[in-house]
Amino acid sequence: MSAIAASEQPILLVAKQDGIATLTLNRPRQYNALSRELLLALRDELDALRDDAGVRVVVIAASGNAFCAGHDLKELRATADREFHRELFSLCSSVMLRIVQLPQPVIAQVNGIATAAGCQLVASCDLAVCADNARFATSGINLGFFCGTPGVAVSRNLARKHALEMLLTGRFLDAQEALAKGLVNQVVAPEQLDAATRELAATIAAKLPAAIQAGKRLFYKQLEADLEQAYAQATELMVCNLADPDTEEGIDAFIEKRPPRWPRS
Repeated sequence: MSAIAASEQPILLVAKQDGIATLTLNRPRQYNALSRELLLALRDELDALRDDAGVRVVVIAASGNAFCAGHDLKELRATADREFHRELFSLCSSVMLRIVQLPQPVIAQVNGIATAAGCQLVASCDLAVCADNARFATSGINLGFFCGTPGVAVSRNLARKHALEMLLTGRFLDAQEALAKGLVNQVVAPEQLDAATRELAATIAAKLPAAIQAGKRLFYKQLEADLEQAYAQATELMVCNLADPDTEEGIDAFIEKRPPRWPRS
């Protein structure tokens, strides 16, 4: 692809099919670094998907040979304005929060490297499938730049000492180590990455959306609660869930050994 043709491409590609929305980071020559423009595009698209009843699962993928190299360091060094830097990091944090707060589950489809804020993006997604050539690092420390905001997401995926080792050393995890430490759910051959992600997304998309969305919301809420509060929140969800006509139909279908007829509500 020529430089002119590449510049005409949107920096975020959006595709929807069979209840699955795929957002593809599209700055391959910059290793899909999270520029302000790309973060704004992600934020706006996530906001649009929130109320899209036709979308049941969201996939975040990337073009080229890398998933995401983190923040655009050239953009960061182009100004010494601390307010610009604060606004940019706050914007990035708001995108990560939107992923967690989005009603639909979000799956990262990871090819190549995912470093610094790119690793944060993987950790912020609900699930992750990666190619066996993927590598992960919070490598800012190698530049004298501690990955503070990436550490928030990474420390909520990995055990504390594993997370802090990543943050303090900048060491790369290969795909199998990332799987063993809980950063990703599946490792597949690169040529199987699209199909494996699609299969996982389709499995979730086939479930009752109301139950999936309520379940995701509860999952993150109860993590921040103490044990007694967590059980109280989960109990209330199950009581409300059981009263849903679609859930009643799902249980009846199981008892009667037939597929559920959704939706009923």
